[in-house]
Amino acid sequence: MSTNLVPAHHDQHTDHPPGHHHGHTHAHAHTNHLAHPQHHTHHVIITQTRPEHVQALADAQRLAFPTLVDDELISVPKYLKHLDLFPEGQIVALVRENGREIAVGSTSTFRTNFDFINNHHTFMEAIADGWLTNHEPHGQWLYGADMSVHPKYRGLKLGRKLYDARRELVRRLNLRGEVAGALFPGYEQYKEQMTIAQYVLQVHQAKLFDPTLSVQIRNGFRVRGIMYDHISDSRSDNAAALIVRENPFYSPRG
Repeated sequence: MSTNLVPAHHDQHTDHPPGHHHGHTHAHAHTNHLAHPQHHTHHVIITQTRPEHVQALADAQRLAFPTLVDDELISVPKYLKHLDLFPEGQIVALVRENGREIAVGSTSTFRTNFDFINNHHTFMEAIADGWLTNHEPHGQWLYGADMSVHPKYRGLKLGRKLYDARRELVRRLNLRGEVAGALFPGYEQYKEQMTIAQYVLQVHQAKLFDPTLSVQIRNGFRVRGIMYDHISDSRSDNAAALIVRENPFYSPRG
């Protein structure tokens, strides 16, 4: 049984967590009850993913990302491979219901020495078709392969809590920061009016709100570029924003 390396978070407010990155502030040592939109209270725990969580997480993937093709969803064998490669980088959100802890959200990550000069890559290339076998044990950056929350449990700030946990992990491992590809599903409403670059710039300048990218920017990520033909997501015109959140506590070793 793994220890609870990532302290639980709590918050009384509600909002919608971000969807797929492709993917936010300090941890508290205790948990609290959360107001659910349906007026139930939920006890939320943010901790390291374990094998008994992965079936529920795989089921939640299909509900969270109905537009993705099967190969782009994380399956049970892939979740188990992530735990084998980089266990501390796999984080789960558990909700206590009827005396049981249910896995309702997660983030999957790996370490990489990211090349910011030659940075164009597809989502599937980055995540090694979902297996994360590109993981570099001594990589200086944390790559956010996935961030997903079961639609039924949106409103509990689970996405934000998972981003907070990733920030804490980066600090604990003394990494340079986090990198991810962010979708911008709101673009589908503006396709006839502006280019992807114009839309991303307006979101970056807070002139437009995007349900995924705006949330990531609010959580400290900065847009460093646009990756075209990155993922099969028609809402984002198959593109993603390259986003980076640097670790202000990073200390070069030696």
